[in-house]
Amino acid sequence: MGFNVEATELETEHRLGPFGLATVKPYSRTRRSVDGSALMKVYLGIDPEGRRLREVETVGLAAIRGFSVPAVLATDQDSSGSWTVFRMLPGTPCSIGTDRAIEEYLGHVLDVAGRLHQRAAGLPPGSGWTAGPGDPAMQHYFLLAQLSGRCRTRPWWAAMEKALQPLESHSVVHLHGDLKPEHLLVDGEGLHVVDWEASGRGPAVVDYADVVFHLIRDLIYEDALPGRIPVDRMAELPLEGPVLAWRLLLWLDRRRPSDLDLISTHDVDRLTAEEHPAAACMELARVVSFLRAAGVPR
Repeated sequence: MGFNVEATELETEHRLGPFGLATVKPYSRTRRSVDGSALMKVYLGIDPEGRRLREVETVGLAAIRGFSVPAVLATDQDSSGSWTVFRMLPGTPCSIGTDRAIEEYLGHVLDVAGRLHQRAAGLPPGSGWTAGPGDPAMQHYFLLAQLSGRCRTRPWWAAMEKALQPLESHSVVHLHGDLKPEHLLVDGEGLHVVDWEASGRGPAVVDYADVVFHLIRDLIYEDALPGRIPVDRMAELPLEGPVLAWRLLLWLDRRRPSDLDLISTHDVDRLTAEEHPAAACMELARVVSFLRAAGVPR
């Protein structure tokens, strides 16, 4: 792939930098080169080395599939942690600031998903695009395994497990895993797709649930009025209540330890039982609004 896998972070900064001030998020620390040509990403929190390896591999595979993705300039694990330097791509990130922007963003999601969700013939569900040891044998196990062990003690766990079992009838496809607006860069008539560390193999509804969850959550946390949430447009995506419920729980599981106590079995049951996509989106918005009012950080 043409990148240096053995350079240390310090050597890489000398060769590709200098890099500016860091932007720190819960699961990553990023720095742009002063000349704007490169981005250094240090993986933090959950399984940093696994995420590094997964993203580097998937970026290469996605490029072969014809996606415009950032080139990997250097990557390694050393005393400073697990990190990768990507070539910066031009373009403007999608946004959700206006109704038109939301419409354009969802259109780009459908375009990317249509090209992305090809059946992963013969592959089991799991993280990344290639099979590995310990991959779960069933689709719903792939989703449940992403929740922490403390979720298993919750009264809603058994119902959640049962509600996800019908996913076994879905095809296993390649997933991006995090198609947020900022990960789709519009460049004239072209589109670049970045941040592949959450890539996987599983049912296509997982990518769509992730899109809808982030859209609803971000609109609510940005004080959007209920009427601003385009549930009818979102309902045109392939959505299922149980997968939306799982995505909500995944978010809550990664907030403060006490935040998981705020969601009730009744909340989970209502969302998993909802068969109509628009109604499921409204129910998700109701729960997220409650959690925000209760002080859960975005």
